Amino acid sequence: MTILCVRFHLSPADEAALPGLLGLLEEFTPVVEALPPDTALVDLRGAERYFGRDAVELARLIRVRALAHHGVDCAIGAGPGPMLARMALREAAPGAVVAVPEAAGAVTEFLAGRPVRVLPGVGGSTARTLCEYGLDTVGRVAAAPPATLQRLVGAKAGRELHERANGLDRGRVVPNAVARSLATERPFDLDEIDPGRHRRALLSAAEELGARLRAEEQVCRTLTLTVRYADRSATVRSRALAEPTAHSAALTRTAYRLYEALGLQRARVRGLALRAEGLTPAERAAHQLTFDPVDEKVRRIEEVADRVRAKFGPGAIGPGSLAA
Repeated sequence: MTILCVRFHLSPADEAALPGLLGLLEEFTPVVEALPPDTALVDLRGAERYFGRDAVELARLIRVRALAHHGVDCAIGAGPGPMLARMALREAAPGAVVAVPEAAGAVTEFLAGRPVRVLPGVGGSTARTLCEYGLDTVGRVAAAPPATLQRLVGAKAGRELHERANGLDRGRVVPNAVARSLATERPFDLDEIDPGRHRRALLSAAEELGARLRAEEQVCRTLTLTVRYADRSATVRSRALAEPTAHSAALTRTAYRLYEALGLQRARVRGLALRAEGLTPAERAAHQLTFDPVDEKVRRIEEVADRVRAKFGPGAIGPGSLAA
């Protein structure tokens, strides 16, 4: 095992701590890939020999240092490649380290019983196609002839699918810096299946993001939605905005489209998070003028609401649909 996938348990208010936590990881290896809002991949090749400890021992040391220096706990998955490290992380409870076994055949056994949708590159449409032919687990996909998979999902996709199902991980950790962004999260007290409550949470999150962007005189180019489920798995989807904006209505519309595109049906959702990415100063952004009086009215109301929040606090005013 040479790769760790580390998820720090950060609240949106603590997102500024991520660069410091990445610096902690870089004390062990310079090969660290930031995966905002709260995750990083770490390549420990060379570090194991240098420190005289295996990946699991280093993972436990990372957790202790994160707690001691930053007061932040984490869950860690360890594996021979990024794909397997991410999958191991899905099994890790908060504060735990889960490693893919190293024994011969252990990787295949680790993957065999898992649903095929956990493999990277397998979306809803591909998963439905595979399940129609009885290929509903990773083990069954691994046992299927590559030619069969290529006929079902295409030549390149079929070849990559067969490799991943057999534990062949060609991914690598690409060092990068954490991008400037803003995020907010709406956890539910109980696992929530009501789409209406999901949409209310998205509206609330988009309103908060818009207000924070305008307060910092920033606009964003991309909006990312993260849906966390009861089984600790998550779905992440991003969409570029038509133009850089801090307009709450535009952020809300994009958030709704991202949510609707997932096609969730009675999914047990534990929390929703929105992240505004690609931030740039508002003074550098251009806004396409329209002849729509409604849009102009909404933007003026937004300006008044921002002044009220600045004087009386962030909860002083908001959409009427959130008042109930």
